[in-house]
Amino acid sequence: MNDNGLSITMLGTGHATVTKCYNTCFILREREGCFLVDGGGGNQILRILEEQDIALTQIHDLFITHAHSDHILGAVWIVRRIGQLMLAGKYGGELRIYACDEVMENLQTICGIVLMKKVTDLFGGRMRLVRLRDGDSHIILGREITFFNIMSTKLIQYGFKMTEESLFFCGDEPLNPKFYAEVKGASWLLHEAFCLYAEKEKFKPYEKHHSTVRDVCQTAEELRVKNLILMHTEDSHIQDRRRLYKEEGEKVYSGRLWVPDDGESIFVN
Repeated sequence: MNDNGLSITMLGTGHATVTKCYNTCFILREREGCFLVDGGGGNQILRILEEQDIALTQIHDLFITHAHSDHILGAVWIVRRIGQLMLAGKYGGELRIYACDEVMENLQTICGIVLMKKVTDLFGGRMRLVRLRDGDSHIILGREITFFNIMSTKLIQYGFKMTEESLFFCGDEPLNPKFYAEVKGASWLLHEAFCLYAEKEKFKPYEKHHSTVRDVCQTAEELRVKNLILMHTEDSHIQDRRRLYKEEGEKVYSGRLWVPDDGESIFVN
């Protein structure tokens, strides 16, 4: 593997209420550049970044997909610590925060309640608030990344695509059929998989607007996706999750199936 290439490091792989792993969030890395996607649900994000040898001073781009607690609350801790580093003269440049209007308002409200004013005063300055509209593109890690509204059935949520790597991330809900044509033949798809299809009665994923492993893998097979990364799962099988999910998924999917653990890195190129 080329250590200088683009990689995805899974900081967390679980759904909102897991206890044996961290909530789903990840970081795209190339050399010293880092693009953080969500922050999970708490200050464990700081420990996890430290364990992965990722300094907060390397993170200059933060994308918050939606306002659920398991995605936005960890981002508050990122804002707090980077703000403190900025104020101490230990962080160079700016932090760019990407989110739709609804998420941005929620982030500012929470931060306004729980953080010191001298940190929140950085919003709009060195903490640049990039309010996303459907289809907006920005250069991150030297690549064009296009953000899109995933058409969530619960609340406004955005995903993104990285055209150069043919990589799609559709948030934590099933890929909307509206995007099938665009995802068809993709090199990479990052997709939620709440549980095994065999355990759908136990976990009731459809009631929560989520998918089973078999559902996701069938869709990926139909769309001829080359690499499928499963995340946002339950954690009752954490020791055997990879084996069980692969056994179910590989029955219907012929591409390369990834079931990463927290802290695992996958090289995209």
